[in-house]
Amino acid sequence: MNGHCDPRFAALGDLLAERLRDGAEAGASVCVIADGRVAVDLRGGSAAPGRPWTRDTLVTTYSLTKTMVALVALALVDRGQLDPDAPVARYWPEFGAAGKDGVLVRHVLGHTSGVCGWDSPVTLEDICDVGRAAALLAAQEPWFPPGEGSGYQAVSHGHLVGEIVRRVTGRSLGMVLRSEFAEPLGADYWLGAPEDVDTRVATLVPPESSGVDYAALDPIAVRTLTNPVIPPSVTTTRPFLAAELGGLNGQGNARSVARLQSVVSHGGAIDGRRFLAESTVERIFAVQADGVDRVLGAPVRFGLGYAVDGRTCWWSGFGGAVVVNDLDRRLTFAYVMNRMAPGLLNAPNTTAYLTALRSCLD
Repeated sequence: MNGHCDPRFAALGDLLAERLRDGAEAGASVCVIADGRVAVDLRGGSAAPGRPWTRDTLVTTYSLTKTMVALVALALVDRGQLDPDAPVARYWPEFGAAGKDGVLVRHVLGHTSGVCGWDSPVTLEDICDVGRAAALLAAQEPWFPPGEGSGYQAVSHGHLVGEIVRRVTGRSLGMVLRSEFAEPLGADYWLGAPEDVDTRVATLVPPESSGVDYAALDPIAVRTLTNPVIPPSVTTTRPFLAAELGGLNGQGNARSVARLQSVVSHGGAIDGRRFLAESTVERIFAVQADGVDRVLGAPVRFGLGYAVDGRTCWWSGFGGAVVVNDLDRRLTFAYVMNRMAPGLLNAPNTTAYLTALRSCLD
């Protein structure tokens, strides 16, 4: 393990070291940014057989990527280019088809649109053609009444928000994220990564079987989570890395994730530069749904682009990656790894790091 850790957060560093030693982690990185300062930036273990996890190692962050998509959407809201209370069809007219004329932008950002996935069978190759895949979503009916509870847009989220962004700006999600946030903040995070990134991407260690009985799940969950199936083995391939699947295929490390998301925990301004108005950041906490999600099968309180709890907003990725923004403490915590846990929420390692973080803060 290498990097640095303020004594205040020693318990977090000790836990990472322990889990790297005992094999609970293959490779991982954690970062804490508190009141504008990097208090923890640690990484270690193996990025791939024979290749150590270094300061510049990247890894697929799965659904944590959705928090970066939220930054892009919030930037457009901030400039008055996007109204969360407006129909999606105002910006993307084709989306108003098949009974979706009443779907609002905030329904999409809060996972209450009813467009959790695709009606027709799709492959990974199909969804990497983001324009065509978005057109399929625009043509279909919602799977439940929009605005009536949440149905997690596991893969489709990035296609939905991405097409809205493209219609508003003429640019892709990845382009806006890069120019408006990643480059100004010096954050090594990519959505649509160039070829020179490929050798730095860690190989994921697939999780053990979750033991989930799909026959017992809500049919909406099955349709969402199995069409298409995206195995971890594809996450180091060039087509996957080049695609801009805003729901799941950003590439980063804990330092770059925390750097970008600290825009939120610090009220919209970093290093004297304002990225979002404080009032725009506050819109994150407008609750869109609060109850058992149809896809996740667990209670989630969704705000605008994030799950919310008090003055904290967060989201996680398949396998365990997580980012948490605590606005009251002006603190962002990020954790990414390559040894994946089964399930979409509450991975054991993730829970342990968050518990250690809370002990440091208390």
